[in-house]
Amino acid sequence: MAPPKNAPKPGRTLLALFAVMVVLAGLAVWQGQTKPKLGLDLAGGTTVTLTAKTPNGKNPPADQMNQAVKIMTKRVNGLGVSDAEVAKQGSNNIVVNVPGEGQGRVVNLIGTTAKLQFRQVFAVADGRPANGAAPAPSPSPSSKGKDGGKSPSPSASASPSGSASPSTSATPRGRALSGALAAPTPKPSGSAAASPAPSASSPLGQPSGQPSAPAQDYPGVTDKAVISQFEALNCYGDDRRAPGSNDPNRKFVAACDQDAEKGQVTKYILGPVQVLGENVSSASAMPPNAQQGQASWSVSLKFDGKGAREFGAVTTAASQAYQQNPSSPQAQVAIVLDGQVVSAPSIREGPITGGTASIDGPPDSFNQQYATDLANVLKYGALPLEFKQSSIDEVSSTLGSDQLTGGLIAGAIGLGLVVLYCLFYYRGLGLVAVSSLVVASAITYEAVVILGEGMGFRLSLPHIIGLIVSIGITADSFIVYFERLRDELRAGRRLRSSIENAWKRARRTILVADAVTFLAALVLYFLAVGGVAGFAFAMGLTTLIDVIVVFFFTKPMVALLARTSFFGRGHPMSGLDPRRLHKAQDTAPAARTTSQEA
Repeated sequence: MAPPKNAPKPGRTLLALFAVMVVLAGLAVWQGQTKPKLGLDLAGGTTVTLTAKTPNGKNPPADQMNQAVKIMTKRVNGLGVSDAEVAKQGSNNIVVNVPGEGQGRVVNLIGTTAKLQFRQVFAVADGRPANGAAPAPSPSPSSKGKDGGKSPSPSASASPSGSASPSTSATPRGRALSGALAAPTPKPSGSAAASPAPSASSPLGQPSGQPSAPAQDYPGVTDKAVISQFEALNCYGDDRRAPGSNDPNRKFVAACDQDAEKGQVTKYILGPVQVLGENVSSASAMPPNAQQGQASWSVSLKFDGKGAREFGAVTTAASQAYQQNPSSPQAQVAIVLDGQVVSAPSIREGPITGGTASIDGPPDSFNQQYATDLANVLKYGALPLEFKQSSIDEVSSTLGSDQLTGGLIAGAIGLGLVVLYCLFYYRGLGLVAVSSLVVASAITYEAVVILGEGMGFRLSLPHIIGLIVSIGITADSFIVYFERLRDELRAGRRLRSSIENAWKRARRTILVADAVTFLAALVLYFLAVGGVAGFAFAMGLTTLIDVIVVFFFTKPMVALLARTSFFGRGHPMSGLDPRRLHKAQDTAPAARTTSQEA
C-alpha cells in the first residue's frame, strides 16, 4: 500500500537540518573564528578610568554622573560588546571594563561626549592664524538628498570621485545632509582647485573642505571677540577644539575641522545653534547606494517634531542665502560634533522639511565600522559631562583556568547523568535523546561562535551556567514526547500511527513550556544587567535551539527508526516493547494498593 501524499518524510527533514549545520560551520570558518570568544572574567580585557571635567573644577552633580553611566552602558551594548561593565567610582570617575585586549577604540567611543549641533556658517578660512597665511576661497560640498531633491546642474555637480567641473572644486565630505544639497561654491578666480581627501585618523567625523571666503569679511557676525578669536585661531595644532566651540549657549563660535585634508585644515565662524543632537530621534549606519551616487557608508539621522521644524528653518535660511549669493558662507549648514565641524554642505535646492539628514564622507575613511560607531554614539544621546581618560590598562582574567575548568566539569557531570538516566529508563529510545543532545550542543557551539564574531557575544561564567541549565530544559522536551508515545503504545495502537498521534499531543506541550522559559529569559534579559543578563541570553538562545532540535531532529529520527525491525517490532531493549509497557502499567496500581494496605 502506497503511503499518502502528505505523509511525513523524516529523511528529508534530517538532511535539511544537517545542511543548515554545515552552512553554519562554513559561516564560522568564513568569519575566521572557530572558537567562542571569552568574556571579561575568563579572558581579561581593557579597563579605563574616565574622569569628569567641570568648568569650576568641582565634583559634578550625582544625577549627571548616573545619567552618564546609563548612556555609556547603552553605547557599549549598542557596539555589540557583551559582558562589558560600566560603573561609577567615587564622585567624579567612571570605570569601564571591556572584554578582550586592544579595545581602546571601543573605550574612546564610549567616553565621547557626542554633542551634536547644527549651525549656520558665517565665515570660512584656512586654519592658520590670519597673519600666518593668506586664506584661500573654499567650496562647500554637495550631494543629492534622500528626500527626492533634484540633482545639481551639470556645471556644478560633483563627480563620483569628489571633483567638480573646472570652474569649481569639491570635497567628498560635502554629501552630508539629506535633500537639497548644493554643489560646491564657485571659487573666485585665481584660487587653487583641489579635492583633498581626509585622513582616516579622526575618531568621529570628516573634514569639510578648503576656505571659501576672505578672513577679513564677516557679514552678519556681531561678536567682535569671536572675530578676533577666529583670526588668531590655529587649527593645525594637536587640539583642534577651539575654546567655547562646544557651548550651545554661545551665539557665535569659532570652530575647526575635525581632521585635516591633505595637510589643509579649515576654520569657521558659526552662528547660533539651530538644531541640537537631543532632537535626533534615531541614527543608523547605511551602506553605499550606487543608484543615488553614494559611494561610501553614511549615517542617517531622523529628527523628532521639534528638530524637523528647526532643521527646516535653518536650511530655509541657508537656501535663501545661496540664491542671493552662491559663494556666501551663509549658504552652508555646519554639522558640529563635540565642538568640531564634521562637514558643512551648502543648501542649494530649497529647505529640507522631511525631518531627515545624513552624514557621509569619502569611502576610504567613512567605512562600515566608522559609520556604525558614529551612529551608535549619536543614537543614545550626548553625555551630560565631558570626560578625560585618567588611565587605561590591559587586565588579566578575574577567574582563571581553574574556575573555567570547574564549570566545564560540572556541565560534563550534568550531561553524563542525563545520558545515563535516558539510557537506563528509555533503553534504545534513549539513544535518540543522547543524539539530540549532541546535535543541540553542536548547533549551540556554532551559534556562539558566529554571534561572537557578528555581535561581540562573549562567553562568561554566567553564560556557561545558562548553557548547563538548558540541558535539563532540552531533556524535558524529549521526555514529554517519549511519554506520549509510550502512552499510545499502551493503548494498543501500532507504532507508526502512535508516533504521529503522540507528536500531535506532545508538540503543543513542548511549545508552551519553551515559550514560558523563553519569555522568562527575555524579561530577565531586559530588566537585569551584567552577569544575570548574560545568563538570561544564554538560556533564551538554547531554548530556541531546543525547539529546532525537537522539531527537526528528534521527531524525524524516531519516525525513521520506527521503520527498522529493532524498533518496529518492539524489541525488549528498544524501549518501545508493548508487553513491557503494559506490564509496567499493570504493576504500578498493585504497588500502590500494597502500600496503602501496609
